[in-house]
Amino acid sequence: MKTETMKQEKESSLKSIIRSLRHRNFRLFFSGQSISLIGTWMQRVALGWLVYRMTSSAFLLGLVGFSGQIPTFLFAPFAGVLADRRNRHRILILTQTLAMIQALVLSFLVLFHLIKIWHVIVLSIILGIINAFDMPTRQSFLVEMVEEKKDLGNAIALNSSMVNSARLLGPSAAGMLIAAFGEGTCFLINAISYMAVIVSLLLMKIEQKKVKPQNSKVWQELKEGFRYASGFAPIRDILLIFALVNLMGMPYMVLMPVFAKDVLHGGPSALGFLMGSTGLGALGGAIYLASRKSVLGLGKMIPIAASIFGSALIVFSFSRLLFFSLGLMLLTGIGQMILMASSNTLLQTLVDDDKRGRVMSFYTMAFMGATPVGSLTAGFLASKIGAPWTVFIGGLVCIFGAFFFAKRLPILRKLIRPIYVKMGIIPEIAIGIQSASELSIHRK
Repeated sequence: MKTETMKQEKESSLKSIIRSLRHRNFRLFFSGQSISLIGTWMQRVALGWLVYRMTSSAFLLGLVGFSGQIPTFLFAPFAGVLADRRNRHRILILTQTLAMIQALVLSFLVLFHLIKIWHVIVLSIILGIINAFDMPTRQSFLVEMVEEKKDLGNAIALNSSMVNSARLLGPSAAGMLIAAFGEGTCFLINAISYMAVIVSLLLMKIEQKKVKPQNSKVWQELKEGFRYASGFAPIRDILLIFALVNLMGMPYMVLMPVFAKDVLHGGPSALGFLMGSTGLGALGGAIYLASRKSVLGLGKMIPIAASIFGSALIVFSFSRLLFFSLGLMLLTGIGQMILMASSNTLLQTLVDDDKRGRVMSFYTMAFMGATPVGSLTAGFLASKIGAPWTVFIGGLVCIFGAFFFAKRLPILRKLIRPIYVKMGIIPEIAIGIQSASELSIHRK
């Protein structure tokens, strides 16, 4: 009897974790992206190894990272306006097709031994521009794929688990393929993998979005979105802590080839295992968030996650053993994922629908926009003081950021509470407020 009860509880728990997959469009997106993202992570690892093999320069690693991400910082706000104005479904089909072409060109140049470092920089800039329009559109499109808002947090967590499952498989596969066949094979596989997500998007049934009258200019809508995001403290503070961690902490990724080769004395396989370990930790963090039934309590998870992330980076900077470093990368992945998904979920639940694209473009700027500046800075610092000390400083700043956000948390909770009461997320408080209001009327 106990065994049967435990089995039912496990089945119920599993259904709760994957509940957003009952929405057909999200299920299609999830399956297509699961394949495509493995290729994306393979390309990311292979690109870093290619650059370091060609140049042996930590600075050029940072420069390539900067080139691939700075376009997002420049163009994401305009992409957010476009996502609020236009059909997000069609935009995604276009961006995924263009990304596939970019990967094909990169694979051709590498496989035929024509690649130069300036090719890598130019193609990274092109992919950065594509991502600038893809990422905020994809983030805001989640609402259209998941009809019921109560499943939105679960969908974001599952989406994160998908990204990090790919992050676990992609780098490990890339490490083996680079050692056996070279980097060009990884780029070619990535190009082919884009077909999965393009087909899944074409199979979706999406209701035609009502296009809002475009009386205002792009700049006016951009200013409106900025005033909205900066004027409401919870949205502003979440974006700030997220941007700080991505500016100072996330550039550790671009220095991974240096750690794998020079600090830990390994090869492409060691790089793949380090990246895969981060992905495994991130997957664990995403599954934990998917198992949560409410957004309540996510606010306090942000400073906790930032602290875990920063602390793991600090200890990692002193590690000279591959096995120990893999464990620390696991913790880094957990902290990084919980911070990202918690921030995303809170923003998605707090923001008004007509400004979703613009706010998610600011989220994209904080994610992919702050990182390039950090990558360039990290590459420069690593060439002067070494990769370990660069990562140490980044981790320390993340911990300071977590401390200041934690101090602000009581104020943010007071501002968020009325929104969650209105949405019914805190029904018992809503009933209390209603009762108090009725009592006040009776007294009058």
